[in-house]
Amino acid sequence: MLTVNADGKIMVRRCLVTLRPFRIFVLGIGFFTLCFLMTSLGGQFSAKRLGDSPFTIRTEVMGALESRGVLRRMSDMLELLMKRMDILARLENSTDFHKGDEARFPLDRFQPAAGLMERIQAIAQNVSDIAIKVDQILRNSLMSAKSKLGDGRRDQCEVPRDPKYPDCAGKVEWMRARWTSDPCYAFFGVDGTECSFLIYLSEVEWFCPPLPWRNQTAAAPSPPPPPRAQAAFRSDLARLLELVGTGKESLSFMKKRIRHLAQQWLRAARRLEQKLKGRQRDQKHILVHIGFLTEESGDVFSPRVLKGGPLGEMVQWADILAALFLLGHSLRVTVSLKELQSNLGVPPGRGNCPLTNPLPFDLIYTDYHGLQQMKQHMGLSFKKYRCRVRVIDTFGTEPAYNHEEYATLRGFRTNWGYWNLHPSQFMTMFPHTPDNSFMGFVSEELNKTERQLIKSNKVGSMAVVYGKEASIWKGKERFLAILNKYMEIHGTVYYETQRPPEVPAFVKNHGLLPQHEFQQLLRKAKLFIGFGFPYEGPAPLEAIANGCVFLQARFNPPHSSLNHEFFRGKPTSREVSSQHPYAEDFIGKPHVWTVDYNNSEEFEAAIKAIMRTQVDPYLPYEYTCEGMLERIHAYIQHQDFCTTTSPPPPPRTKSPAMQSPPSVLALSPNATHLVWSPSARQDPRAWPPVDSLQVWVSETRHACTETCRRRGLVCEPTFFRFLNKKEVFLQLSITCDSTEYEMNHLYPAVAENVHECYLQKEPLLFSCAGHNSKYRRLCPCRDYREGQVALCRDCV
Repeated sequence: MLTVNADGKIMVRRCLVTLRPFRIFVLGIGFFTLCFLMTSLGGQFSAKRLGDSPFTIRTEVMGALESRGVLRRMSDMLELLMKRMDILARLENSTDFHKGDEARFPLDRFQPAAGLMERIQAIAQNVSDIAIKVDQILRNSLMSAKSKLGDGRRDQCEVPRDPKYPDCAGKVEWMRARWTSDPCYAFFGVDGTECSFLIYLSEVEWFCPPLPWRNQTAAAPSPPPPPRAQAAFRSDLARLLELVGTGKESLSFMKKRIRHLAQQWLRAARRLEQKLKGRQRDQKHILVHIGFLTEESGDVFSPRVLKGGPLGEMVQWADILAALFLLGHSLRVTVSLKELQSNLGVPPGRGNCPLTNPLPFDLIYTDYHGLQQMKQHMGLSFKKYRCRVRVIDTFGTEPAYNHEEYATLRGFRTNWGYWNLHPSQFMTMFPHTPDNSFMGFVSEELNKTERQLIKSNKVGSMAVVYGKEASIWKGKERFLAILNKYMEIHGTVYYETQRPPEVPAFVKNHGLLPQHEFQQLLRKAKLFIGFGFPYEGPAPLEAIANGCVFLQARFNPPHSSLNHEFFRGKPTSREVSSQHPYAEDFIGKPHVWTVDYNNSEEFEAAIKAIMRTQVDPYLPYEYTCEGMLERIHAYIQHQDFCTTTSPPPPPRTKSPAMQSPPSVLALSPNATHLVWSPSARQDPRAWPPVDSLQVWVSETRHACTETCRRRGLVCEPTFFRFLNKKEVFLQLSITCDSTEYEMNHLYPAVAENVHECYLQKEPLLFSCAGHNSKYRRLCPCRDYREGQVALCRDCV
């Protein structure tokens, strides 16, 4: 008979506690639990049809009882194992291994044993919790099944064949295969059954007809909506500063700007209030989501605020917030994706489902980053509510790039276009794209005393260079040397420790200046000179408003997405003829000089002429606080892209029917163009008013933008619908051997060499932009208010 000494017994106990096979056994218990749950609950989350699933109503009940029993047995087994481990621990503590060097050995060994006991205890507790949760899930399933059988019906819904809902069957098929791909479907009650699919597709989405057996009480006549609150001009900006929030350098910059211009904003609001003479205005609920400041979009601007990075976008957003708030509308401001989801009512999940409630906002102002975030998280609600969106878009989006199908077929597709919005929903920084709405920004306005003080303190031989980043100065040594012969040159280039090598030694560099100090520098300088970049920023307008002459480079050939990397990928084919086309076209000499920097003689002659020229501070009305308030007020009151009806479809035949209504257009007295007929009826709700319309025929290679501008007018895309008729060609004495309806952003137009006329088939492609040597285009032009190109004379 074998004898076992005490040491042997101890070693056996140690092996039972510490050997790896035992740990593997414990892990095996956990793995078995996981496999069991996946197997037993798989029918809950992946069954395609009730008939195909092994879990019928009866087996669901049996499965519930069996599942609970197995889980409880597993829990009991783990508890028993834990008790035996506890007995082993007590036995170990009762041994005499508390002496000498061996006293440390049990302590080292029982620490992992205690850890294993804690893990086993945790597994037992988890299994117990899972049993309770499975019990709840299966009880809910049973209750749901019983409710479906309440009318004597089993869960065997059939997909309706209704021609009014042609996509229903396809959507049900998609749901069968993919309903577990997003938790939002379960949030709306989808549980893998056919009926839950149809309920969701008919009541949450709108692809299937309502189910007749669902409780659908006859809708009582809804009471008329209560009268909307009226917008009242505000007289304090403190609440707006709270709404903007904190936590980002970009937000701090925007709040500083709002505070700095507060008095000018308040005076402008009072003047506009007097101009409107108490006109009633509904208060709008507006969400402002600044997408480029969210962490999900990278927020590349905030870290660069203090390092000379571009500030134009933040200048514009600060001014938009001030204008909307002072006009009396209710605002929400978000700069994070989480805030956006909360304010929109996005259901939990991955963004495939509609919003949980109707959109609580009348308007949403955002940018391209925010637009993409909304599309990703609003599901079908994005298509439903996108007419309420206004996209702040610095360089503009032309219709050819906006129309997804057309952009794809014709090579206009970019990373920023193809949204199928109304082109006027895009709002630009400058009025360079009439197809879009001109949003703009404001520059500081001077009073008479300040204007006189600036004129008396001007230093006639002082120039300030436009460019806060050192890279802008690279390669400009030649004409800087010419300028240095006549003027003292100042720069505001950012640097941290040492002077940037790109800035010549004869330049007095002030480093990056706060806005008010930069303004003081401009008030002393005679010249503000651009190096060709950045394009179309706010600084040249600020310089002109402070009495500077702006000198800029002419681009030959013009820069565009076809020949310049900066514009490549942007949703526009616009050709930029200078660094600041607005300053060149709408302001011009003596305030703005545009010359060829590659011609040293022309450049030097311009410097000499500017030194002899005296100018007063000048600021276009549309860039004053009042001008921006007036413009945004008009947009909010009159732009409605949700209820606008599309024009009737073109006739199936190649030419319209002979019985056409009388034309609303008439030949002008000098027979050069068409105007609105005095006898034609005018819709008082039409905006802009139709009597401002003039129809001109472009030259080949001229866009409608250029055609209207040459006549002192502005292209108005809203009026294209009046031109898109065959009789208009006849009124203009244009011979048409054939007339075709096609999708082309240049139509309506005529190819005169072959006498072929073309009308527009897709209203979203009506465009003031674009030209071709083959066509002469029909162009809708209108007048505009002096200093306010976005509005016609009778538009306010």
